[in-house]
Amino acid sequence: MAELPQHLSPSSASSFDGCPRRWKFKYVDGLREPSGRSAVVGSYAHLVLEHLYQLDPAHRTLDQAKALARAFWPDVESTPDFLGLELSDDDARAFRWQAWNAIAGLWTLEDPAAVEVVATEQKVEAVLSDVPFLGIVDRIERSNGKLIISDYKSGQAPHLRYRDEKVRQVLLYAAAVGASTGERPERSRLLYLGQETIDIEVTDARLDEVAGHLSATWAGVTAACESDRFDPRPGVLCGWCPFAAQCPEGLAEIQRRHADGVLAAHAPGAALVAV
Repeated sequence: MAELPQHLSPSSASSFDGCPRRWKFKYVDGLREPSGRSAVVGSYAHLVLEHLYQLDPAHRTLDQAKALARAFWPDVESTPDFLGLELSDDDARAFRWQAWNAIAGLWTLEDPAAVEVVATEQKVEAVLSDVPFLGIVDRIERSNGKLIISDYKSGQAPHLRYRDEKVRQVLLYAAAVGASTGERPERSRLLYLGQETIDIEVTDARLDEVAGHLSATWAGVTAACESDRFDPRPGVLCGWCPFAAQCPEGLAEIQRRHADGVLAAHAPGAALVAV
């Protein structure tokens, strides 16, 4: 019997929904899941924007963002996640430009000086539909007296048909903020830096829907931990799973896709296929 986690976060819930076996490797067995380049870029951009919005509004400028990016770079390049990317000097320069383009992309979406910040990187804990929930909200702000939840995204904005997971995340943040403060946010927003803002009205119906989904995920986690059975969900993402070599079903899926000629050559799992 595996130990039940103390809470679910948006990332852990999404991981279980995607593949319970992969969730077990990370959250039960404690195996490290290396961060990919996009995730490390996102962490760097988030760090800069977090501190930018802690400044007085008049100081939230591009020049100040550049100064923050330079100040934090030595810490970023010494992290295990960045070092694990094993970038050449040229690739490291490209990495910095990628992160800067994400940071500067904020100004295409909003005027930072006009944002009334309530909190940045705010930890929120709440019980939602009997599920212990924990999350970190990028930014809580006020607009016309109403609370707004904003979440930065440095990656490519998803096609409309693939937005549900990201929308669910910021609605869960809104639910948790409302449950913990007694004040329900009016809107949740996904800020795809340099691209678009996805603005979602927070309603009782939407909060009930995401809480119900979270409850179903929690029930699945509970059942899997009690039975110590974490079934895999083989699919295209097996090629990108860092634990594929330890998962017979995942490895078989990679081999099948390779034999069928549909395994992406740039997928990390391609290295597991015997030549």
